[in-house]
Amino acid sequence: MTIQTSIQLFTIKDQLEADLEGSLKEVAARGFTAVEPYDFVRRAQPMADALQSAGLTAPSGHAFLASQSFVNPDGSGTTLPVPSPAEVFAAAKVLGMGTVIDPYTEPARWESVEQIQETARLLNEAAEIGATVGVRVGYHNHAHELEAVFDGVTGLEVLAGLLDERVVLEVDLYWVARGGVDPVALLQRLGDRVIAVHAKDGTLDPALLAAYPPADQVPAGEGTVPLVEAVAAAPALELAIVEFDHYEGDLWAAVERSRIYLDEKVAG
Repeated sequence: MTIQTSIQLFTIKDQLEADLEGSLKEVAARGFTAVEPYDFVRRAQPMADALQSAGLTAPSGHAFLASQSFVNPDGSGTTLPVPSPAEVFAAAKVLGMGTVIDPYTEPARWESVEQIQETARLLNEAAEIGATVGVRVGYHNHAHELEAVFDGVTGLEVLAGLLDERVVLEVDLYWVARGGVDPVALLQRLGDRVIAVHAKDGTLDPALLAAYPPADQVPAGEGTVPLVEAVAAAPALELAIVEFDHYEGDLWAAVERSRIYLDEKVAG
């Protein structure tokens, strides 16, 4: 199967908010053909128009499907209501998006198997709705789903075992490593369930790990996360997605270096 390189647009959130069309044209100028939008429901048509103008596609996107509200991962910010799954999928269709991935559920929901069962139920219900309009549902991890362990099994793997076979996973390789789990072994265990990865790299320098957003992230191939080996361990992979939660240097240059690395090492 051909693996396509993409970019999670949260990486350039400030640029995107300031100039939607111009920033997407810059993404294309950096060699990308695909993107992964976030917060796309409120701006589906403008984003679809800007993507078309830039010559980009959006095979996947992030939207909440198993949460009624959202608080930032560090616990800050206001609680915001989220659109219904039906509204999310309608917006996805405007964008030509085939897979909608839930990007985050809070750590407090990963303290028991019963809580994970409830998250699985919500994702499965969303998948039922998505199937009626031809949109696939997925889930994206951070570190806490790996740090939660039940009888020797990570919370993410507990979730995978409870999901409808139609629900896929997008594994963030950086956050897996941050959670203390070997990304390669994890992807081997998850097998065909994984259709996308965030091919995100970092030094995992302990002195930098206390910060939020993370302070140790670097262009793909320049850190310690085994990106190439992890991709090779995912037999059904479709997308290798560039993302930075935070980067102090020249962000556009870092994004392009990441794309070149992934195109050379894993795409195609």
